[in-house]
Parts: sequence; structure tokens; C-alpha cells
Amino acid sequence: MDEKTLIAKRVALELQDGFLVNLGIGLPTMVAAYLPNNMNVFFQSENGIIGMSALPEQGFALGDLTDAGGAFIGALPGACAFDSATSFGLIRGGHLDVTVLGGLQVDQSGQLANWMVPGKMVPGMGGAMDLVSGAKRVIVAMQHTAKGKSKIVQKCTLPLTSVRRVDLIVTDLAVLQPSEEGLILKETAPGVSIDQVKAATDCELIIPANVPEMQITE
Repeated sequence: MDEKTLIAKRVALELQDGFLVNLGIGLPTMVAAYLPNNMNVFFQSENGIIGMSALPEQGFALGDLTDAGGAFIGALPGACAFDSATSFGLIRGGHLDVTVLGGLQVDQSGQLANWMVPGKMVPGMGGAMDLVSGAKRVIVAMQHTAKGKSKIVQKCTLPLTSVRRVDLIVTDLAVLQPSEEGLILKETAPGVSIDQVKAATDCELIIPANVPEMQITE
């Protein structure tokens, strides 16, 4: 199982029947493919759809049916499309149960930076600020390191997305829960030791006496 699939499968376990869930661009969109059997979740994309499904089979993609990043998506029976004002009314009005977002950095206090790297051209913040501020629960799905450097840091050096603390961080090495005291190591990935997580993290972790392994099926 590759790292992104592991992360998506673990995040899917956080969702519940009947939830309205926003999936951010990139890795988070994979979560839709790994819902537990018989679970009904309503996936929303900020460009204006509720009821998007996992990526369609090859050859069935429609050019005008995409997520906020322009990637092709499927649509379930009964899905609905609407304008951007309605979409952001849902987000800013606190109607989303969960948003799943990628990240560039998350720091020891649980703050997220995920929208730009200074000096590089970016299309803009998009809905990230609204999603982190408006969703009832914020889950960050990202790889633990990039180019040999930890993305879990003592303090974000990149521009923050929001001053709000995120609720959960799922990486290819661990599940971390931000708290007032710091980042709590809740789970390790299959075959990953606590020492490996600590070595790949650029801040102190709170480590309980018992840290279980992620319960991921192949």
C-alpha cells in the first residue's frame, strides 16, 4: 500500500454516516474511495457540488464535472450543483461536519499552513481559510516529511491558513491530535515505531503509555 492510500484509508475511518464532508485538492480527494461499507457520506467541493463520488472509471470522465482543483470527479444519483455563493454560505455558516485538507506545515500548537510558499506563484488561498475557520472538524491529511524535512514543526514558518487549531493530523507515519499542551501521538502507521515518528518530527510530541497501530486493511 502506498503512503497516500494509507493516509486516505485512515482518514476515511474518521467519517460517520450522514456527514457533510469537504475534500480539499489533491490527496484528500482519495478519501471518497475508501469509505466503510454501507456508509453514506455527502461529499462537498467548494466549487459547488454536494454528492461527488470517487474518481470515475477511465473513459467516463466528463469535462465539466470537476472538483475545486480541476480534477475529474463522479457524481452520485441525487447530487446537486450550485453557485459559489451558496457553496461558501455552507462553509462559512458552519454546516460542514468535516473538512479534509492537505498541508505544507502543521506546528506544535496545531496551526496549519497550507496555501503558499513565499516567492512562488500561487493561484490564491481559495477556500482554505474559510474551511479551516468554518468546518466543525478539521483533519489534515499529508505526508510527514517532504524532501527530507519534517512538515510537523515547532512553529510554522510559512503563512498560516487560520489561527484556529486543527483537530487531527493523519500522515504516512502517525496520527497526531493537537491539544492545549501540544501534539499527542495517538497512533503509529503499520510497521512504524515511536522512535521513527519522533525522528521525523521537528517538535516535541506527547507520547501516552499506550500508542496503538493504525487499524488499516489492505
